[in-house]
Amino acid sequence: MIVIVDFGSQYTQLIARRVRGLGVFSRIVSCQEAPAEVLRGGPRGVILSGGPASLYAKGAPRLRKPLLERLDVPVLGICYGHQALMHAMGGKVEKGGSGEYGRAEVDLLHEDALLAGVPRSHHVWMSHRDHVAALPKGFTRLAHSPATPNAVVCNRARRIWGLQFHPEVHHTEHGTRYLENFLFGICGCSRDWSLGDWIEQTCAEIREQSAGRRILSAVSGGVDSTVMAVLLARAVGSHARPVFVDNGVLREGEVEEVQHNLGEVLGLKLKTIRGASHFLRHLKGVTDPEKKRAIIGREFLTLFFRELRGDDMLAQGTLYPDVIESVSVHGPSDKIKTHHNRVPEVLKLIRQGRVIEPLKELFKDEVREVGRLLEIPEPILARYPFPGPGLAIRVLGEVTPARLKVLRAADRIFRDEIAASPEHARVWQGFVVLLPVKAVGVMGDSRTYANVAAIRAVESVDGMTADWARLPHELLDRIARRIVNEVDGINRVVYDITSKPPGTIEWE
Repeated sequence: MIVIVDFGSQYTQLIARRVRGLGVFSRIVSCQEAPAEVLRGGPRGVILSGGPASLYAKGAPRLRKPLLERLDVPVLGICYGHQALMHAMGGKVEKGGSGEYGRAEVDLLHEDALLAGVPRSHHVWMSHRDHVAALPKGFTRLAHSPATPNAVVCNRARRIWGLQFHPEVHHTEHGTRYLENFLFGICGCSRDWSLGDWIEQTCAEIREQSAGRRILSAVSGGVDSTVMAVLLARAVGSHARPVFVDNGVLREGEVEEVQHNLGEVLGLKLKTIRGASHFLRHLKGVTDPEKKRAIIGREFLTLFFRELRGDDMLAQGTLYPDVIESVSVHGPSDKIKTHHNRVPEVLKLIRQGRVIEPLKELFKDEVREVGRLLEIPEPILARYPFPGPGLAIRVLGEVTPARLKVLRAADRIFRDEIAASPEHARVWQGFVVLLPVKAVGVMGDSRTYANVAAIRAVESVDGMTADWARLPHELLDRIARRIVNEVDGINRVVYDITSKPPGTIEWE
């Protein structure tokens, strides 16, 4: 088992995921936890995560000396964790000038167990402004980059290593090798953990937390909530009650598709609440995306709470990317956006111990793998991610029935064309956005002034980072021509070529 000490990085859970993916159980603890909690269970090693703070900022988290003094297992510091480690041991961390972000080339200087099988020169993913200027006594510099003299360091006698870059992210070449070297070559771990073990452990936790109470499962038909509903049924049988709320901002044909998949294919006893007019009435005149999310979250609960009785539990298919971009679970990570599963009403239920989120520490690809282990059909698991606020955040500006109709028609064309092409397998998420602007066009020898639609298609592994998909020009041309010719109200189509970061996958 490996313990990851969270200093607030948005990638902390990604470290845990990479460790689990290599067959080693991992758990995350806050940097504020007592040493006894960090070392509970006798971990083979400890990883210190990155974080958004500057070590010298007021209130910045520090590596506490009582913990440092009790660390008698191998330690790997990553980015901020590396800086905190060097500072706590007597090294010098300096505030940087321009910083180092994104791709950087690292050159190795010495051989080491952490570097076994890693090329002498390779690219890594940096995200820091401060840097370690002077090493503590007993440490050796193992690698450097043009802007970071101490990119990799170690103290072999104390079994401590530090990396200024992020080996856990997809963009770091040989990042997996770094982690494998630490887990197996240094810590002596075994590859003896799997998602099958996670399923059994989670089912036991669900039974313990629910204590025989009924669990109302909020389902949308997407991969996350579908896997959650099947997992709940496996854990507590008839006590799991999936409820589907039609919020009026779903895609074309989605209500019927959800009812078929969950009811007929998976055999769940699904209850459908028709609430389209209710939601659209409350969204009238609203243009701010944060307000849209809050309204949809609030009104969902307004309808959903009518089904709750007594001390019923609420289950949600929240994933870790949702959580870390809204409210930190384990550490002081920065808030990026308000998620609809973290509105005040839900937070109140969380405080009451009445919310179950069995997937909240998994990423999308892990959820799909859990679904396969639960024998959910592949076409259901292959669905593109669809946000809880639905088309409300893909209709930029005010959400109206007329604008929803236009977007649904365009989105249906896009999805049909992608599904029929070989590109479907490599596109992690794809959709159409209706922009709050109009453009001049010429159709049938007449001047038009109509809506602009943006196509968004990205490739990703876990949704934490994403690159825009290089779709064939012929496919983009066919999609654009069909949308302009078949959808009344759109005369111009553009393609979004922004990656994440700096953008997000969704526009709102």
